[in-house]
Amino acid sequence: VTSIGSEAFAYCDNLTNVVIPEGVTSIDYHAFYGCDGLTNIVIPEGVTSIGQAAFKESDNLASVVIPEGVTSIGDDAFWNCYNLISVRLPESLTSLGYFAFSGCENLISVNLPKKIKSLNGNTFRGCKNLKAITMPEGLTSIRDNVFDGCSSLTSIVIPDNVTSIGDEAFKECVSLKSVVIGSKVKSIGNSCFRYCYALESIIFKP
Repeated sequence: VTSIGSEAFAYCDNLTNVVIPEGVTSIDYHAFYGCDGLTNIVIPEGVTSIGQAAFKESDNLASVVIPEGVTSIGDDAFWNCYNLISVRLPESLTSLGYFAFSGCENLISVNLPKKIKSLNGNTFRGCKNLKAITMPEGLTSIRDNVFDGCSSLTSIVIPDNVTSIGDEAFKECVSLKSVVIGSKVKSIGNSCFRYCYALESIIFKP
């Protein structure tokens, strides 16, 4: 087996355990969409891509191990995996899709790999328990609604190489108290910090 095809196991509600064999290089579109019985998944070395909505709405998925070698995670890949608590992103990752972890309400912390250059729209939207996010120095853009509704974030440091922050990027981050904005930021989008009621400090680096 070298790939798990589109919708191969979609909506297999009673599937509780999956062992993906070595030799698999891709997990395709909707492969495990809506597999509510899955609680954890270990993706083997050799996999290079996780397709669009591959694990979307697998409601009970709590932990994911993604190995080195994975370069892309598609749009909606883990969207609305409500119980996802922990995910380890590999340093090989260069592309993180739109809505990739949107709606993962119990996700607590994320370390973004150094090769990520852009955070696409809605990547972590609605991650209500996300308390810490470490953004890489090579990041150049934060697009629309990336952290919209991340109501547990208390502080943010925008790296120096970021040049643009999109519309509503931090909207409704109601616990956000402090923001440090890097020296190369040229534009901050509409309603970027709207409803950030707790915001006390904004520092623009010279």
